[in-house]
Amino acid sequence: MGITIFPTVEKCTSEGREKHTVVADLDGTLLRSCNSFPYFALVAFDVSGVLRLLFLLLVLPLAGILYYLVSESAGIQVIIFTTFVGMKVSDIESAARAVLPKFYSEDLHPESWRVFSSCGKRCVLTATPRIMVEAFLKDYIGVDIVLGTEIETYKGRATGFVKSPGVLIGKKKAEILQSTFGETQPEIGLGDRHTDIPFMTLCKESYSVPPNPKVKAVTLDKLPKPIIFHDGRLVQKPTPLTALYIILWIPFGFLLSCLRVISASLLPTPLHYYAFRALGARLTIKGNPPPPKKSKDHSGVLFVCCHRTLLDPVFLSAVLGRPIPTVTYSLSRFSELIAPLKTIRLTRDRASDAFVIKKLLEEGDLTICPEGTTSREPFLLRFSSLFAELTDELVPVAMVNKMSMFYGTTARGWKWMDSFFFLMNPRPSYEITFLKKLPYEFTCKSGKSSHEVANYIQKVIAENLSYKCTTLTRKDKYIALAGNDGTVMKKP
Repeated sequence: MGITIFPTVEKCTSEGREKHTVVADLDGTLLRSCNSFPYFALVAFDVSGVLRLLFLLLVLPLAGILYYLVSESAGIQVIIFTTFVGMKVSDIESAARAVLPKFYSEDLHPESWRVFSSCGKRCVLTATPRIMVEAFLKDYIGVDIVLGTEIETYKGRATGFVKSPGVLIGKKKAEILQSTFGETQPEIGLGDRHTDIPFMTLCKESYSVPPNPKVKAVTLDKLPKPIIFHDGRLVQKPTPLTALYIILWIPFGFLLSCLRVISASLLPTPLHYYAFRALGARLTIKGNPPPPKKSKDHSGVLFVCCHRTLLDPVFLSAVLGRPIPTVTYSLSRFSELIAPLKTIRLTRDRASDAFVIKKLLEEGDLTICPEGTTSREPFLLRFSSLFAELTDELVPVAMVNKMSMFYGTTARGWKWMDSFFFLMNPRPSYEITFLKKLPYEFTCKSGKSSHEVANYIQKVIAENLSYKCTTLTRKDKYIALAGNDGTVMKKP
């Protein structure tokens, strides 16, 4: 139920607020949507998989009945218990840091953000568990204080229950606000429902945020900090209907994925293109790919692709109609076993790697997919300049893939499932653009350093995809998302 006793947020001026303190509710106030189910569903699926998501969906009617007929607190407690019980606290924190920020950032209310961002000190007061929202609020939109529901833990795992004083609803919001600020009265209070009135009355000015499903979210370029790294499997925010569709599709999607993998493994490479299209995968070719190597006196072509999924070299070979070996620094043993192409794992020893790459290029073409440019990372990472020193036959390849349900990459989950998840999409697609071969003046033979060549290729691919280059590396991504350097160790 909306608030009518306070003026709406549109009437609040944002000028001269640099020294003011603002306190805002989250769902329905700072965010456009008042429904927090999708964010609990994201954590449930990311940490515990489809069964947890199914249980969460099954208890949703009960939670709704309690929420509207008994109390908001009781309904929220049911959702919290079903989502968190038995989870490792570290896994919840990891999901909150790597998965949720992207979805939260796409739902910011423009008028609330206009007022909220204009204030010098920012506080969010929410019934959502603090562990879910703190990473986004503090790291990306500059919130100073996060007051949320605290969950109970035991030996590093969530029990599903909440700590005293319970779910922050109504008077409990006012009490914790008073205990935090003492006699200091915040200048602005923002809320969207009648249970926000107790804490809003403690502020000098109070404004309501009326429900408006047609309001457009704040554009990402207006955020204080861009969200570069993102992890997680789900492409869309899982509303109850979307969650039901995902649960029903997974058994069929997994069988379809296995069929696509088997067809790529058993059929000869010239038939891969037609097999993928027959099984629902769309392949689009742009540009003019170079012909296969015809003479032993010439080096093979090195295709430098921006990384999307582990299937990059598979789809590249499919559109070329011939198998192109690929080199990698890190690949799970299972992915290596099912790969339909020759896959060479490099050792990071420069001399040894150079010898292997040179031999491969003498035999024919080669693919390198420097990790970085996935569909949710709008930038290019640097790739090793080693390859630029060994051949001047360099062809940049820009790749774009589209999926409607599952991402085909992860930094924190089971990487051996990456290919299966991408192929579980109903209609996955790859758009492969062959750019012009590097001109002589941009090669090492012309006097350019290997790093200059690598940076030039990065720039060319980025311009084609309308991406922005950064100096961030693969290691930076894995440290930010998974807390490690992303190396898959090969057992002796």
